[in-house]
Amino acid sequence: MEEFLKEFGDYYGYPDGPKSITEIRETEFKRLDQGVVYLDHAGSTLYSELQMENIFNDFTSSVYGNPHSQSDISSATSEIIADARRQVLEYFNASPEDYSCVFTSGATAALKIVGETFPWTQDSNFVYTMENHNSVLGIREYALGKGASACAVDIEEAANQPGQLASSGPFIKVKSRAVQTRNTSKLQNEESRGDACNLFAFPSECNFTGLRFNLDLVNLIKENNEATLEGTPFAKSKRWMVLIDAAKGCATQPPNLSEFPADFVVLSFYKLFGYPTGLGALLVRNDSSKIYLYYAAKLLKKTYFSGGTVAAAIADIDFVKRRERVEEFFEDGSASFLSIAAIRHGFRLLKSLTTSAIWMHTTSLSMYVKKKLQALRHGNGAGVCVVYGSENLNLSSHKSGPTVTFNLKRPDGSWFGYLEVEKLASLSGIQLRTGCFCNPGACAKYLDLSHSDLLSNVEAGHVCWDDNDVINGKPTGAVRVSFGYMSTFEEAKKFIDFIVSSFVSPPTKIGNGIAVNGRFAQLSSEELESKESNPGYYLKSVTIYPIKSCAGFSVNRWPLCRTGLLHDREWMIQGLTGELITQKKVPEMSLISTLIDLEEGLLVVESSRCEDKLYIKIKSSSYNPRSDEFDSHDNMYALLPLSYFSCFNWINLTTSLNFGCRLENHNEESRINRWFTSAIGRQCKLLQYSSSTSKQCLNRNKSPGLCRVLESNINFANEAQFLLISEESVADLNRRLEAKGKDSNRDLEKLNPHRFRPNLVIAGGEPYAEDKWRTLKIGDGSFTSLGGCNRCQMINISNESGQVKKSNEPLTTLASYRRVKGKILFGTLLRYEHDAKVESWIRVGEAVNPDRE
Repeated sequence: MEEFLKEFGDYYGYPDGPKSITEIRETEFKRLDQGVVYLDHAGSTLYSELQMENIFNDFTSSVYGNPHSQSDISSATSEIIADARRQVLEYFNASPEDYSCVFTSGATAALKIVGETFPWTQDSNFVYTMENHNSVLGIREYALGKGASACAVDIEEAANQPGQLASSGPFIKVKSRAVQTRNTSKLQNEESRGDACNLFAFPSECNFTGLRFNLDLVNLIKENNEATLEGTPFAKSKRWMVLIDAAKGCATQPPNLSEFPADFVVLSFYKLFGYPTGLGALLVRNDSSKIYLYYAAKLLKKTYFSGGTVAAAIADIDFVKRRERVEEFFEDGSASFLSIAAIRHGFRLLKSLTTSAIWMHTTSLSMYVKKKLQALRHGNGAGVCVVYGSENLNLSSHKSGPTVTFNLKRPDGSWFGYLEVEKLASLSGIQLRTGCFCNPGACAKYLDLSHSDLLSNVEAGHVCWDDNDVINGKPTGAVRVSFGYMSTFEEAKKFIDFIVSSFVSPPTKIGNGIAVNGRFAQLSSEELESKESNPGYYLKSVTIYPIKSCAGFSVNRWPLCRTGLLHDREWMIQGLTGELITQKKVPEMSLISTLIDLEEGLLVVESSRCEDKLYIKIKSSSYNPRSDEFDSHDNMYALLPLSYFSCFNWINLTTSLNFGCRLENHNEESRINRWFTSAIGRQCKLLQYSSSTSKQCLNRNKSPGLCRVLESNINFANEAQFLLISEESVADLNRRLEAKGKDSNRDLEKLNPHRFRPNLVIAGGEPYAEDKWRTLKIGDGSFTSLGGCNRCQMINISNESGQVKKSNEPLTTLASYRRVKGKILFGTLLRYEHDAKVESWIRVGEAVNPDRE
């Protein structure tokens, strides 16, 4: 802190404000004292508890009504809405004479209004900077659809050019990329463009890097567009309008519209002060000046009309008279008047601190983090962090906002995946953002991704929000931390400490376990062989989990089949909208117990939420290892492995053999689904896996079609037929948890091997010896190792005396010594080498004979 304050003490903590940062946190953000470090203020900042208290008091002491009325209450509500418009304009230093404030459902809705109502012609141009949000890029569809051209540009800025007066400001140059058009017959005639309206769009602050755009662009495009656009296909175009996406930047530096008179400005209020969500605004310039002769609001063409936007309409003839005020013209339906009434409490908060003080406070934190990240080195001297858009680390330059975007490298120069960073940060109580942040242009630009890279990534299956964070050795996105007016130095410091402890490799290697970024070494092969010379491995327990994510049951012996243990994860629970329901979403599923009686052919399910046990008849042919079909009603379900769900989803198969018992089977299905709905507290249905290969099926439009052959050997398991856990490995983990608990004066839970939901638990040998196994025999059965099991937060869910609890252990401890290239490995995945000619069983107590690498 002393080091930080020495450099940033004049900027940090609101030294001249009504409250210090310490007082703000103690009185208005007490909920953050629970250990949460929130670093995604670029996504959404946090609301103040005092702010919400004031809103609640306002709503419970006042009466608000629909403003589309003449009653006293409605008139009072209309006045509050009018006052809210004035506050928004005041925040941007915009005169009500020059601008109108149109309330929308958010910045995206405001951008959509501009796109769909702008007077596009085949001679129009939509020019936008590469660093724009997808919501701005979406305007391109309207432009291209009307025959206009669209083009992404890069902005180059230099201090001064030779011969340029110092007082004339920075030199700004626009460099165009490829021009896009869908109008192949468009004439490139300079004279024909003179009367067309053109739109130039840029963000006040890039939500990817935090770099701020020079607002001089507004005046340069409007007043001196020919020189500014020189060298581009648009240099001769006239009548330029400028759109600023201020959603990210206005929380700390709102554009001054009296100095930079953009035609359109969009914002969302939750980015400013956390609440309300679902409310934004479009500021429209509605007055002319000597240098700009056109009314932006008058040029927008709107087709639809609704309640509130018409002065008069006749139902049975084509007649409508629209309202002329800009706000009434664009605000369809009743305004969100309660949300609008709430924003004055947010503005009061910002006004008390001042945006300049907020900018200094938040940017001091981002500058500190950037400098610390750039200084990090691995033990071999290699750099740890690549920070994007960090050319200028001088806080007084005002060129950067409170955002830090980066990727991390291993000592060998390869990339850590951003999802690995996010996963470990979450375990440490740090909430941050990863990906491209809906800004594909900035992402491609700063990550140096070519069109070929981007297209090949899409062909490889990469889409937004998936798990493909590194493809062909290149990151597909980045990690972003961003600060808000209530952020603290302690949070920034905790984040830096997390990066150092989790991703920076020291010069020496010590410890036991899997090598993690050079931080932990593994036992040598010689040591491991000597310890395994007489290990005496044997099978300690066998557990079957009939229903995915529900509790399993242990047996002394059990039949093996093509899919592993007979009936293991043969059923799963699905929501009515098609989503898979697991313990990750509903931890209480761990309280549903299951049991299969092979002799009676019954699956028995029990829950404390249901008075009666559920009995489900299993076909007697289940004893046949080749038979895995589910036929309790006329709908057959054949599903691909989970890795294919995004491509094929559920395929609902219908046979022509069971129509005669539809009513009976439908009643049975309803009974089962009602039971599970009660057990987990949400509507759902039970599905059974089928590996049927040749059936007729109904397409989505209910027409008959031919199903592809579906063959899988893992039922509803995520990755493999079996998960094997070693008692000795669990014991080693428990020793580490015990030591960690003593260091932090906490009692950490001692874990049972079944916390990890294994099918097989073995005893004997040394911890983690199973990491090196290639194949193994258990009794007469042969198995192949598929590698380690990548653990997720499900192992942090415990079930104690019927109570479900969540914590960050043991995953946090495992991450400290069992992390390999983004995966936290514990346990071994196995495949059973099935011989259809032999009926095989697996038995507790059988010897386990591994074949090591």
